[in-house]
Amino acid sequence: MNKKSHRNTGRSLGAFLLPLFLLGLVFFTMKSQLGDGIMSSWTTEEEKEPDLPQQVLQYEDEMATYAEQEGIREYKDILLALMTQESGGRGDDPMQASESHCGEVGCIEDPETSIEQGVAYFAKTLERADGDVKLALQSYNFGAGFIDFVKKNGGEYTQELAIEFSSKKYEELKHTGKYSCIREEAEQYDACYGDIYYVDAVLDHYEEDGDLLATSS
Repeated sequence: MNKKSHRNTGRSLGAFLLPLFLLGLVFFTMKSQLGDGIMSSWTTEEEKEPDLPQQVLQYEDEMATYAEQEGIREYKDILLALMTQESGGRGDDPMQASESHCGEVGCIEDPETSIEQGVAYFAKTLERADGDVKLALQSYNFGAGFIDFVKKNGGEYTQELAIEFSSKKYEELKHTGKYSCIREEAEQYDACYGDIYYVDAVLDHYEEDGDLLATSS
């Protein structure tokens, strides 16, 4: 090859490599300025982990054991989400299950008893709700009387029925002074018995889109 051909080849190779070099330089500069954010936008929804606190996840094995015992093993993650809403996994009664256990607050004094009772109570409400997960969840908050109310008014959980039930119960019980609205949004309905948005609050901690909610959608 003569010198002229060699120079032409060099120029062609340089012309090919220069755009690649400039592209790499731009990408490196953007990544340096934006940090990992430039890559995080490529993360798919499937790669995201459930947003549960470590205080809750420490009870995952116990939750699985008692869910298995009650025949609702597939609801373990919903039960973990329920615990997250109830207590964030803190305290001696992380499932806030004392009232369903003994009729008053504070009678459960160790987490395992709380989990055993909470799972058993959810299993009972789920059975009475004919598998309607949303109805079972709201009944965990309102009490099983909500299931009877719903069955007399269409048979399926709705937000409107939760508001109506709460309003009625609050009207009956507000003279006791034990109840007050825990959310400002409930005040407009005078629905201060329990949490009318409990279902949405629990499901905010539950990130799977599976068949478990199919009967209550």
